[in-house]
Amino acid sequence: MPRLWIALLGLPLLAHAADEKDQIVTDRPDFVESSNVVGEGRFQIETSFALERNKANGVRERTYSTPTLLRFGLSDTLEARIETDGRMRLVTDDLATGKRQSENGYADVSLGVKWHVADEQGMRPSLGVLAHVDLDSGSGSFRAPGKGGSLRLAAEWELPNDFGLGVMPGVAWQRNDNGERYTSGIFGIVLGKEWSERCRTFIEYSAPQIASGRNGGSLSTFDIGGAYLLTDTVQVDTALSRGLNRNTPDWSWTVGLSIKF
Repeated sequence: MPRLWIALLGLPLLAHAADEKDQIVTDRPDFVESSNVVGEGRFQIETSFALERNKANGVRERTYSTPTLLRFGLSDTLEARIETDGRMRLVTDDLATGKRQSENGYADVSLGVKWHVADEQGMRPSLGVLAHVDLDSGSGSFRAPGKGGSLRLAAEWELPNDFGLGVMPGVAWQRNDNGERYTSGIFGIVLGKEWSERCRTFIEYSAPQIASGRNGGSLSTFDIGGAYLLTDTVQVDTALSRGLNRNTPDWSWTVGLSIKF
């Protein structure tokens, strides 16, 4: 443990010595993933606190979680990934009776890889492919009905005046509450703006699930947020999302910290 604290305290000095190519690039807080990888021999942690709020049919729900992504650089174009929503807490209030229930546990874990396929050149965007296997490893009601997986393509363009555009289509394989396997779509589009070398903001439309009603229906949100680099290898960020249909939580908010080693 003392060694860990020494390492953390030394981060600002290490980050100050980092050159521009080592500047941290994260997959959060927006939904659309970056097409870039962390680089050979590098390790990056992206962790956060998140809150979702929803009210429907006389029931109010609040979900607290700690989404975390660990990224390990296998080469300059390939990384391994471990992702989870971490520690979970669900608080449910019945507005008619005033009864409150709470559940605590851990979310499922997802294992994956990201491959940086190509750099941006001319009209061709920077491209990355992400493949994940979702394990039904969570606890209690936070565990999925079975194993699943996803395949996504991240495409990014640099635009004039320090704007950037990202698009991420994909497909996922999951099981519904009856244990039946189904396929759903994934889509996101984000417009970002760099205000300085350290500050960026974004607006985004995200659809983490496009599915029929029997499989939970489609989820969609409108998101805004921003990120700030404390050093070249340390980022803080926040985002706010508004659900766009009845299947999606009304509001969600996150604040995060990312560090590159």
